[in-house]
Amino acid sequence: MTVDVAGEAAAYPAERIPGLSRERRGALFARFRSVALTAAGIGGLFLVWALGGWLVAINPNTTSFAGFGPIPALRSLGEMVSSGEVWGIAAPSLWRVGLGLVWATVLGVPLGILIGRSSVARQITNVPFQFLRMISPLSWMPVAILAFSTWEGAIVFLIAAAAIWPILFSTAAGVRRIDPSWFKVARNLGANSYHQLTAVILPAISQDILTGIRLALGVGWIVLVPAEYLGVKSGLGYAINDARDTLEYDRLAAIVLIVGLIGFTLDVLLQRLISRLSWLREDH
Repeated sequence: MTVDVAGEAAAYPAERIPGLSRERRGALFARFRSVALTAAGIGGLFLVWALGGWLVAINPNTTSFAGFGPIPALRSLGEMVSSGEVWGIAAPSLWRVGLGLVWATVLGVPLGILIGRSSVARQITNVPFQFLRMISPLSWMPVAILAFSTWEGAIVFLIAAAAIWPILFSTAAGVRRIDPSWFKVARNLGANSYHQLTAVILPAISQDILTGIRLALGVGWIVLVPAEYLGVKSGLGYAINDARDTLEYDRLAAIVLIVGLIGFTLDVLLQRLISRLSWLREDH
């Protein structure tokens, strides 16, 4: 008895064979590849860190800085997390950044809408705003100390001064991209300025505002640490300065890791929020 293999194969084409479809296999492979590449990047960064720590440890001139290596730093990080100390250090910094972003948003969004809608306002503010944007926020530190009665107010001001520009310019760019016919339709339907703002402008630029806030968070988070070198007695910047003064380099490296991890987590959360709230969906 012979079996017609060719006939059996023809009767059951590849599409009918039980298992994953070609599209599903492709999607799983793409996800696996993405995870593998991400892991490779993290592993490469860790290897560079480990190599640098080893070179520092074996050099008699730098051996006192061996705490910057990954093993001492991760050990110190684990102790800080298990004791709950990390939350007490990070909470004041998160409060200051959050408050600075609130002020930057409250000021930046209305100014961005005004600049985006009015060519006169755009021409008047273009040069002054571009000039101010290029000044390092930390340059305002002496002014902040003189202008505010508390260190907290000065730090929040520095963060807001750094964060306002991404929000302002992103908002203005979003307003300028709105189709003019939308305003014409709104006016024909009897919408006044308030209705145009709430029913046309804000929904249309919501993604731009959130993107600006995401960029502002990155800038404000970078400014936070040196700003907390001022007279405050709490926060990530103060903890880094304190660890440096006490020569606890493993603790210093652990706090730097905390700064990076918190900043990365906040950025990912904002990116997820943008994807969830935006009506523009990208196919992946």
